[in-house]
Amino acid sequence: MSTIKSKTVVFIHGLFVNPKSWQDWKSYFEARGYTCYTPANPFHEGDPAQLRKDINPNLANVNFEDVINNLVKFIDSLPEKPIVIGHSLAGLAVQKLISMDKVIAGIAIDGASPQGIITTKWSFWKSNFPVINFFKGNSIFEPNKKWFHYAFCNTMTREKSDKVFEQYVVPESRNIPRGTLKSFAKIDFKKPHNPLLIIAGEKDHIVPASLNRKNFKVYKDYNSITEYKEFMGRGHYTCGEPNWENVADYILNWLNRI
Repeated sequence: MSTIKSKTVVFIHGLFVNPKSWQDWKSYFEARGYTCYTPANPFHEGDPAQLRKDINPNLANVNFEDVINNLVKFIDSLPEKPIVIGHSLAGLAVQKLISMDKVIAGIAIDGASPQGIITTKWSFWKSNFPVINFFKGNSIFEPNKKWFHYAFCNTMTREKSDKVFEQYVVPESRNIPRGTLKSFAKIDFKKPHNPLLIIAGEKDHIVPASLNRKNFKVYKDYNSITEYKEFMGRGHYTCGEPNWENVADYILNWLNRI
């Protein structure tokens, strides 16, 4: 019998996408008895194609702390502490919310790592530097299809990656990922915490599996549940690649056994 009594799930979107990216997962978990929410980061609400066409200049100023504060406000309005599932940058948001004791359990999928956990892997820098690039100042990052294919959908054909781009991709604030380098993104790895599952994709370019493993290994409280799962053959677009249900099934089984 699982110790996780909450039946509320909050799906947190990562960078370059918005809540639309969680539609299938929301339906999947709702069909299994969960109440699900997909809040948007500031200035990320709406149709992706329209957001690309009409970029809100206020997006430029959104930082990682704003993302967390927005999530905390939303979570505090719920009737019970939720389970949170976050992808990419939202994987770090999951870890931050756990450290703040705002959630009952968290799943970080292909998650960005907390401050101080870094990698020298080339694919990471090739994918991330164009976004974080401090020489670009406060300009808004507008993903292009070539970059997106390499960083997100490298396990898919360019044609299929382009379709994902058209459906889900939005402009992004550079100040959100830059925030991962600041003290607000630091986690106390010795502190007891609620259950955390870290999921990685073997072929992920933008957040390599090796970085996720490194992130997992720094947690030091052995009385807290911290688990790691790597899915072979998967890239960063784990949540939308063919057979994404296998990942969702694994998460459900994990929630049922902890």
